[in-house]
Amino acid sequence: MTDEAPLRRRDTPEPERDGRPHADSPDPTSGGPEPVPLTAPREGTPRPVETDDELAEIVARMAAGSGPVAVDAERASGYRYTQRAYLVQLRRAGAGTVLIDPLPLDDLRTLDAALAESEWVLHAASQDLACLAEIGMKPRRLFDTELAARLAGFERVGLAALTEQLLGFSLEKHHSAADWSTRPLPESWLTYAALDVELLTDLRDHLAAELDRQGKTAWAAEEFAALVASADRPPRVRPDPWRRTSGIHRVRGARAQSRVRALWYARDGVAARRDSAPGRVLPDSAIVAAAEADPKDERTLLGIAGFGGRSVRRLARVWLDALDEARALPDDALPINQPVEGPPPPHRWAERDPVAAARLARCRAIVVATAESHNLPPENLISPDFVRRLAWSPPDEVTPQTVGDTLRGFGARNWQVTLLADQLADALPAPSIT
Repeated sequence: MTDEAPLRRRDTPEPERDGRPHADSPDPTSGGPEPVPLTAPREGTPRPVETDDELAEIVARMAAGSGPVAVDAERASGYRYTQRAYLVQLRRAGAGTVLIDPLPLDDLRTLDAALAESEWVLHAASQDLACLAEIGMKPRRLFDTELAARLAGFERVGLAALTEQLLGFSLEKHHSAADWSTRPLPESWLTYAALDVELLTDLRDHLAAELDRQGKTAWAAEEFAALVASADRPPRVRPDPWRRTSGIHRVRGARAQSRVRALWYARDGVAARRDSAPGRVLPDSAIVAAAEADPKDERTLLGIAGFGGRSVRRLARVWLDALDEARALPDDALPINQPVEGPPPPHRWAERDPVAAARLARCRAIVVATAESHNLPPENLISPDFVRRLAWSPPDEVTPQTVGDTLRGFGARNWQVTLLADQLADALPAPSIT
């Protein structure tokens, strides 16, 4: 437990504990009072730290604090090309809430060093760990409140939903999709950002107690350790990323697909230079439409939906050059369907390998039943991809040991293997006919 006084609900009395008010959290199943809107941080909204001297003061303050440190980061997804952090929020007992603007600072390594021995509390940590690592911050221990809630069987695991259910306070999330690269940041946005870490450690304590009650503390520890291990791992580079263009399934033929590819990479180059989200440069729908129409002049191109905006029109020559390049490709340079690593899509199994399809059905039934018996989502009990790969290519000799080794090779945690290996080993062989 932390030593910071929990924020008091406004409709509860104020009993004292060590001279500080505290609140009992409502039982989310009890039909208790309506949640209280949380509109301002306890100590007010801090001004973002922007200089090295200010950062040094914050480092000392955070180092002098106690207990876990709540951490969050705001990106500009949908607005910028990169996934960098544009604001970092922290809160720790004895240190209060801090907002840091990482743009004018070299990095936050000094802050990272000050928090090296602390447990970090994040919500949906996998979304923020990469951008934090980019500025020199990587947890050695963490607690993910979203993942903890999933393991504990909560149906609604968003930060606002959990804060409402467990702590009795409602958080506004209307700035969650804001352009956090905006400068200066509006005061209302800063308040929103500060509130994202206001109750994280309180939420952590409630969820840790619930995991302990359900006997899942060790499971969560393995999951959190896996997140820490992957914190600064570079993202996996997808082959042929242009194939993920929305609507590409409508584009028939290798020649037309080459036009999608050419426009996709032309757009990506512009987006990278501008540091703008690719969809704001040219929407996927416009790429698909142009690939189907194959316009050969500017007038025809600009008549296609999605190419009418002023900024897109200014780049008409870029799009036409990309289409010209695709048109000039020899046949042997056109896109070809690469063999897919791993099993095919599940809807193709019955056609490709009915025996494997039956194996998959038996394995899925085991996973669903086991997940239900332990009150957690099947996808958190084991990755669906691991189950598919196991069912498609089982070990030559199927035993609990070989099944467990196979799952660990895919990345399954020990607690998952312990719960599933024996049952999956029984399910993989075809049932004997008597």
